[in-house]
Amino acid sequence: MADPILRPATTDDVEAIADLFHRGWHDAHPGRVPDGLTQRRTREAFLDRVTQRVAETDETTVAEVDGSIAGFVMIAGDEVEQVYVDRPFRGSGAAALLLTEAERQVAAGGHDVAWLAVVRGNDRAQGFYARQGWVDEGDLDYETTALGETFISPCRRFTKRVR
Repeated sequence: MADPILRPATTDDVEAIADLFHRGWHDAHPGRVPDGLTQRRTREAFLDRVTQRVAETDETTVAEVDGSIAGFVMIAGDEVEQVYVDRPFRGSGAAALLLTEAERQVAAGGHDVAWLAVVRGNDRAQGFYARQGWVDEGDLDYETTALGETFISPCRRFTKRVR
C-alpha cells in the first residue's frame, strides 16, 4: 500500500467522501446517540452535507491512497469537526496524517487551541486522540441538527494547543 497523499477535496470526491462518512459514522454512533439522529443519518443526508461543505469551503482535506479516498477531515474554525478513515486504511497512519493537517489548518486560521467532540463510548477514537496528544477536557453535550430537528449527543471534548 502506498503512503497517503493529502489534498483538498474536490467536487469529484463528494460521492466517495459521503459513502465513507456514512459507513464510518454508523460504525461508531448507533446506540451512543439519540435514535432519531441515527435514523436521519442516511447516505443521502451525508451526500447533501458533503456536497455543501466541499462546494462552499476549502476546509475538507482527503487522504488518497492508490487513487482511492482513504479518509478525510473537515474543520470549522477552531473545531476539527470530522475525522474519518475507511476500514481498509485504519492503522495505516492516514488518521494521524489527517489529524496533523487539521491541526495545521486550525493554527493557520489564527486559533491557539483546536477542539473536537467524540461520542461517549467510542473508546477507539478517544484512545487515538489521546495518543496524538489531545487532552480529554470532560463531558460535552454536543448539539446537532438533522433534517430540521435538533439532537443532543453525549460526547467528550478533546483539545490540543496548536500554536
